[in-house]
Amino acid sequence: MILSRLARLGLLIALPLALAGCGYNTIPTKEEQARAAWANVQAAYQRRADLIPNLVETVRGYAAQERAVLTEVTQARARATAVSVDASTLTDPAAMERYAAAQDQLSGVLGRLLMIQERYPDLKSNQNFMALQHAIEQAENRINIARRDYNEAARDYNTSLRTFPTVIWAKTAHAGSKPMQLFTASASAQTAPTVDFGTVGAPAAGTAQPTAPGGGAAPVTPGSAPPPAAQPAPAQ
Repeated sequence: MILSRLARLGLLIALPLALAGCGYNTIPTKEEQARAAWANVQAAYQRRADLIPNLVETVRGYAAQERAVLTEVTQARARATAVSVDASTLTDPAAMERYAAAQDQLSGVLGRLLMIQERYPDLKSNQNFMALQHAIEQAENRINIARRDYNEAARDYNTSLRTFPTVIWAKTAHAGSKPMQLFTASASAQTAPTVDFGTVGAPAAGTAQPTAPGGGAAPVTPGSAPPPAAQPAPAQ
């Protein structure tokens, strides 16, 4: 009787060890690691999104006439925060594509917003703007690191679904486990945004240019309305 009990106890101890040794726990362990890495990606993107409203308001104070860019950034942020990929949709290619596209679009217009500083010296030297710019750069770095870490964790998990001995469990006990989608930025998102400051904000064709005494161009202070165009002299 005692020997029988000891045998059963030994079996109960040996079985979990045997399962662990043959990779039974590998798939769920790697899956949880990949999900945790994805949570870091979302946190990094959210950090960037949280900084944007203050950045927009700061730029608006110095360059209110750049309404198009300010509006685009605000709208792109709203779209990016409306699209999410949670643990249950990490295996959905369409969901990951929508998420990546929304974030890439925000990255593009955000780059244009940051480049406006080159046109407004007062904005470029504003301490609040510089602090926000630095914080966004740090957020972008966190995003890159988090995406890299997630992709590595997802590849590791995906590999465990196809390689021996864990593939045995992937076909049996963990048959519901599916490969996770990798996060890839579009080609356009990896190209630095360009803004032609010679045309952005330029008057429409055919509009008279204001001139200063002596024939030179009248100065325009950033953030202020341009002076009215000169009126034709009355006929004699």
